[in-house]
Amino acid sequence: MPGIPSLGGDPDTFDEQGAFVPDHIPDPGPFLQSEAVLAGDEHINVHTVARGVFEQRGVYDVTFGYNLAKLNRDTRHESAGFRYAEGTDPESGPAAELDAADPSVLRAEFTPTTEFCPQGDSLAIGAFRAFNLESQRHGYDLVRVRVDEMHQDSRTLNTKLQSLEEEYAESGTIPGNVGDGPDNEVPNERGMGAPF
Repeated sequence: MPGIPSLGGDPDTFDEQGAFVPDHIPDPGPFLQSEAVLAGDEHINVHTVARGVFEQRGVYDVTFGYNLAKLNRDTRHESAGFRYAEGTDPESGPAAELDAADPSVLRAEFTPTTEFCPQGDSLAIGAFRAFNLESQRHGYDLVRVRVDEMHQDSRTLNTKLQSLEEEYAESGTIPGNVGDGPDNEVPNERGMGAPF
């Protein structure tokens, strides 16, 4: 409708596809170790995969009406999006045993647009499921996802994500996942087919 901006943003609102613009993405948080944080082409390569698996699994930000990976390019939210690091210092638990300086483990940290983002839970869990259910697309044995501590519910969300990842590391399955077949598809803003 003329005069009413799209929630998805004007094309000028976004950085060029495939560009690494450090000023327009979040700083790495505590889940990522600075020496292992991906930057430049390495970040772009992983984030390109993220865009693909999010599209495949229907991980969309319904507020803005776009694939969640596009948040990294949205200049209106320069401190929001994803940062990545390859395996770093281990934590406790079965999944952590895979993580000690292990390049087959990817860490992904999601920073929402606001500290009270109501989609934080569904977006982070959707990202975790998309990355790990589409592991053939990236070659990592495990993608560990956390929400940046700026989110008001980050502790609860990250406990839930850790539980999911430990179950996945132990069993190879993601509890409560949907979408492994057409009977499990759920509707999203694009219709059927958001199988996260």
